[in-house]
Amino acid sequence: MVLPYKHEPFTDFTNEENKQAYLEGLKLVDSYLGQDYDLIIGGERVTTEDKIVSVNPANKEEVVGRVSKADRDLAEKAMQVADETFKTWRKVKPEVRADILFRAAAIIRRRKHEFSALLTKEAGKPWNEADADTAEAIDFLEYYARQMLKLKDGMPLESRVGEYNRYNYIPLGVGVIISPWNFPFAIMAGTAVAAIVTGNTVLLKPASTTPVVAAKFVEVMEEAGLPAGVLNFVPGSGAEVGDYLVDHPRTRFISFTGSRDVGLRIYERASKVNPGQIWLKRVIAEMGGKDTIVVDSEGDLELAAQSIVKSAFGFSGQKCSACSRAVIVEDVYDQVLNRAVELTKELTVGDPTENHYMGPVIDQAAFDKVMKYVAIGKEEGRILAGGEGDNSKGFFVQPTIVADVDPEARLMKEEIFGPVVAFAKAKDYNHALEIANNTEYGLTGAVITNNREKIEQAREDFHVGNLYFNRGCTGAIVGYQPFGGFNMSGTDSKAGGPDYLLLHLQAKTTSETL
Repeated sequence: MVLPYKHEPFTDFTNEENKQAYLEGLKLVDSYLGQDYDLIIGGERVTTEDKIVSVNPANKEEVVGRVSKADRDLAEKAMQVADETFKTWRKVKPEVRADILFRAAAIIRRRKHEFSALLTKEAGKPWNEADADTAEAIDFLEYYARQMLKLKDGMPLESRVGEYNRYNYIPLGVGVIISPWNFPFAIMAGTAVAAIVTGNTVLLKPASTTPVVAAKFVEVMEEAGLPAGVLNFVPGSGAEVGDYLVDHPRTRFISFTGSRDVGLRIYERASKVNPGQIWLKRVIAEMGGKDTIVVDSEGDLELAAQSIVKSAFGFSGQKCSACSRAVIVEDVYDQVLNRAVELTKELTVGDPTENHYMGPVIDQAAFDKVMKYVAIGKEEGRILAGGEGDNSKGFFVQPTIVADVDPEARLMKEEIFGPVVAFAKAKDYNHALEIANNTEYGLTGAVITNNREKIEQAREDFHVGNLYFNRGCTGAIVGYQPFGGFNMSGTDSKAGGPDYLLLHLQAKTTSETL
């Protein structure tokens, strides 16, 4: 009997035993820093001269690992292997596929602090953020395994006298998984296993800044008993390997998480039917956000300030769900702004191995981009907290609050992906919702109010895929808050939700005359 799904609990680091366990995890990761990792194609290790060098963003001299880099020839080889393996993998019973995910989840749970410590080193995640990332990876494995067991027998259909009708789901084929660096374990693992448990074979191309955690995950899947050729590990450049695989006539679907611009490029390329292609490719895309917390005059103002600060600066604002806009009704604007500034000035920024609230941003390009927006903030509003950056050792940016920003300003429109939040004043609640919807994105949002009518109004009119009341706008949990957004935030694929696996399946009706 499969136990009912329950999400993996977060670790309490005020507990000395847990703290020591995490420090042990960091020691273990330190013992294998700088190692080389191979491509894995059809179960075979492939070493290439050309390597992706993964560095610690908090200490850019420290090499986390060197990962072999696929080129087009190796990508083609991986495609042929995946295509061939699909013929057998699609016929493996769903229960067997689900069991591999349950086993992998158990392995990761036993190594939880090691994986989290690796995220601290490779992605610059503070302890609690890394712990949540690992917990979410475990959640995705267990939740999707359970969902597959629910879908395996298809859906009931009516049958007339003298006939028997069935409605079953079958896998699509070879999927290309292009995963992001900001949740380099959870989203990478979640998107890969959703495709695998539904009977597809995959080519996994993780983000080039965080390939080591992906290599370790592939080893876990092998240990859990996944047959060779189902999961092929092909890190490489987006321009060379990414485009080639998106365009490939044997690619059946692409599962992508990343920026709006790359998502649009994939969507456009995938729409073209290439020679030898006999299907329309499916695209599952999650592409970012410009997320707003709306604060009403009838809300809990302390909760509002705490929610804004936590949602804006958790993991240095490098979440597609991060609060980058606080829209506050003018009657309470100064009160919430001043409290948020106080709270922000209490935050510590530093090496995440020392468990500071905030670590670095991911790399030099991210640092430059965020500092560019800080400079824009000086023109468009008043900087009341932060505004400084230091990239001498790692890529550190202070948590930055920009006050009195016009709703039409760049800071209110463009995705920054860093620890910068713009505060804007609304005339009233209706005006606040208007400003919140004034974006091309539609991922997350939050409303702080105790007025029931206003909650219902936002439920109907605040156009985002994930809307939260009286809490922050980050921290969706698998199976509890299925995650995905509208408009330029992607295809609203709702990861960790009851219909996510269906995106990797197609329905087949069979009707037998008796």
